[in-house]
Amino acid sequence: MSELGEKSFRQSQAFLHTWSGLLLGWLLFAMFTAGTIAFYREGMNRWMRPELAKVDQPEKVLAGAQRFLQREAPDAQSWFITLPGGTTHGAVAMWVPRPAEGEKPASRRDNQVTIDAEGRAADVRDTRGGEFFYRFHFDLYYMPWYVARWLTGLAGLFMLVAILSGIVTHKKIFRDFFTLRRGKGQRSWLDGHNATAVLALPFHLMITYTGLVTLMVTLLPWATVAAYSNDADYFESIYPGGVQAERTGRPAPLVDLNLVLRDAEQRLGGKAAYLEVNEPGDAGARVRVLRSGATMLSAYTPRVTYDGVTGKPIWDSPAHGAAATTAGAMIGVHAGRYASPWLRFLYFLCGVAGAVMVASGLVMWTVKRREKLPDPARPHFGFRLVERLNVAAIGGFPLGIAVLLWANRLLPVGMADRAAWEIHCLFMAWGAALVLAVVRRPQPNWVALLGLTGALLAALPVYNLFATERGLVASLASGDGMLAGIDTALLAFGIAFLALARRVARHKPAERRVRRRSEAIPAAQMEPAE
Repeated sequence: MSELGEKSFRQSQAFLHTWSGLLLGWLLFAMFTAGTIAFYREGMNRWMRPELAKVDQPEKVLAGAQRFLQREAPDAQSWFITLPGGTTHGAVAMWVPRPAEGEKPASRRDNQVTIDAEGRAADVRDTRGGEFFYRFHFDLYYMPWYVARWLTGLAGLFMLVAILSGIVTHKKIFRDFFTLRRGKGQRSWLDGHNATAVLALPFHLMITYTGLVTLMVTLLPWATVAAYSNDADYFESIYPGGVQAERTGRPAPLVDLNLVLRDAEQRLGGKAAYLEVNEPGDAGARVRVLRSGATMLSAYTPRVTYDGVTGKPIWDSPAHGAAATTAGAMIGVHAGRYASPWLRFLYFLCGVAGAVMVASGLVMWTVKRREKLPDPARPHFGFRLVERLNVAAIGGFPLGIAVLLWANRLLPVGMADRAAWEIHCLFMAWGAALVLAVVRRPQPNWVALLGLTGALLAALPVYNLFATERGLVASLASGDGMLAGIDTALLAFGIAFLALARRVARHKPAERRVRRRSEAIPAAQMEPAE
């Protein structure tokens, strides 16, 4: 390729990189931020339920869940128990009541209770916890899931195009990674953008591509339609149900679930995550145990089924084919459930770098174009729209997260629809940031939103010290590294946002550029013609 052709190709890729990153960049920033928090969703589940102590004896919790269900739901059609672990907030016991004739079966999520570390039903605040961030980063909120997944899938495609075109465009990107010039306007933003992009480039490619794989059934449904007659057949191929329970009408005591669990974990080769009991208290009862995704790379985990009375294994799930194994591994890599604590922390840091990369790219779009405007003090509508959307998205979404966390602490514990109102608080704060971005100039908005976010985040660990039993000091004393780490991270991000707000408050690029431009114009040209 000639030098002229190479330059033309790189210019076309620069155009593609700019606009693929801009058009859905605000949604990508929210997805990256929420997805990064979701790497610690189990920890956030615990942090947002400060009434619950760390689980040290999972067997005691499971035994408590079995006693509760046998007492409160002995005639249920099925039970479902999320098993406790060192990073979870306890066990969640759910049940499906037996429907009357002609009645539609209820959802198990309509009937659930949290079992604490002592094996008792716990009275805890209603919250979505870290599950909200996990679901939001691909299902969004206030809209049908299939619409949200099409939007997030499209954003993922744009992100992949932006990454690949960015690699082509920035010919010296790896050399520029080692250059970070401060206080140089557009050059500083470009250096920061390059550094965060190159530092975690393999992660960005992996997380974007595998994220698209997780949405493949939504984005490319035709293959599923061609291969399977209905959705039930498809899910049966991925998640085989095995031997189904058939009610006999003969009462029989249920086997000790802890005994079943210990045998199942030996057979499955790792810790279990879920336990399902069908037709409990009946001679035809069946117990199904699913291996935890935290113990293997693939998200399509194996399972084993037991006779619910004798406790004997009666079915093992067959091995998946090559295609399902590959897809399951990609989903597992994307979610990072398999990761050790240090690898999970690396995931988190790379996710932060991704959010900074998207944010710096959006800001750089305005920084780069402001210098080329005929009058930087009076930009055109398109520029002002992007500038204000940057303020609302980059400044507003972190503020909304901080407000959600404070709502988790301050809303009355017995409040109706409390979990939903926590999330409403996030969107109300985010909406307020959008209104502020519309009615005020950008720079004071940046300072206000970043400063307020920093103050709220930094104050949370202080509040926890005095208002909960799970403050930083207590967590460190009890060896609860997960909660101590979350409080430390909140403090660190709070200080970072405050420092950024201070930096923005001291920076006045537009006024200086207008002044320099005015000084460069000869005095005779500035005088009006007679």
